[in-house]
Amino acid sequence: MFIDECVIKVLAGDGGRGCVSFRREKYEPWGGPNGGDGGRGGDVILVGNDDTNNLIDFKYQPHWRGERGEHGQGADCHGRDGVPAILKLPLGTVVTDEATGKVVAEIINDGEQIVLCKGGNGGWGNTHFKTSTNRAPKRANPGHPGETGSFRLVLKSIADIGLVGFPNAGKSSLTTKITKARPKTAAYPFTTLHPQIGVIDFPKKYDRLLLADVPGLIEGASENRGLGHRFLRHIERCALLMFLIDMAGVDNRDPREDYATLVKELKLYDPALLKKPRVVVANKMDLEGAKENLTKFSRRHKVDILKISCLDGTGLEKLKDELRRRVRKIRPVVKKSPSADL
Repeated sequence: MFIDECVIKVLAGDGGRGCVSFRREKYEPWGGPNGGDGGRGGDVILVGNDDTNNLIDFKYQPHWRGERGEHGQGADCHGRDGVPAILKLPLGTVVTDEATGKVVAEIINDGEQIVLCKGGNGGWGNTHFKTSTNRAPKRANPGHPGETGSFRLVLKSIADIGLVGFPNAGKSSLTTKITKARPKTAAYPFTTLHPQIGVIDFPKKYDRLLLADVPGLIEGASENRGLGHRFLRHIERCALLMFLIDMAGVDNRDPREDYATLVKELKLYDPALLKKPRVVVANKMDLEGAKENLTKFSRRHKVDILKISCLDGTGLEKLKDELRRRVRKIRPVVKKSPSADL
């Protein structure tokens, strides 16, 4: 199951209490106060994790809490600090405060750490309250409470390629052919309800690309019709947009109008999306009428077109190589050093 939005409640750990204690040793009748401070509460920390691609862990575990700091002890012993709660989030997660509606954090890079809620400071022991006039203070501070809040997590996938197309254009079939993802496929018009993240492997080149097969776009998606914004937000951070067109015109569709509608909806949602590099892929070229439709399409839309057939595999290897070439122009491979791992 792919979860791209959920609400979590977090509570950082409270600080430990300070200690009231006095030094009592043989031949030390005036030993004085020696109460230690309480430990600091554990923070709630967000960490970017490239190995996760959805929020399913937080859908079924919405409550997160940092450990409380230990109380101070005698002999000037400081209480142990609480263990922080580590939330490993997929890259592209936007964190919004439910109370104010403001974005408080955004996870972009692998290993990036952001403190969402700070743990409370520990209370002072009675050692801090010793003065020249108060040699035996019996006062210690309680620990400060940790910060708390309710936050909405929204995933905007950071995939290399965003796959855009109408239902039944062959998006799920293409994803199945060139990645290891296995979305549902069928011979009738339907749309998947959740984005699919697939990995395109290039073993000989020691490289891989992430492909986001998001739910099928419909006219009016920019106005939040259908899956609306739940779909469109997943292509905001893609390096390359791939428009998959049913060039055979199955279900009496016009490929020229399909492409124009897709471009229009992206522009209405965010004009910046049209500035992204794009590649147009003509699918179902094995079917009757596809070649004639391709000729008409080329007359109206002056774009480069890659021809494929998901049914018999024609053009798929060429498509994969072209996708890699274009993406690597935008996002060169960055080798992680061993020290960058958590």
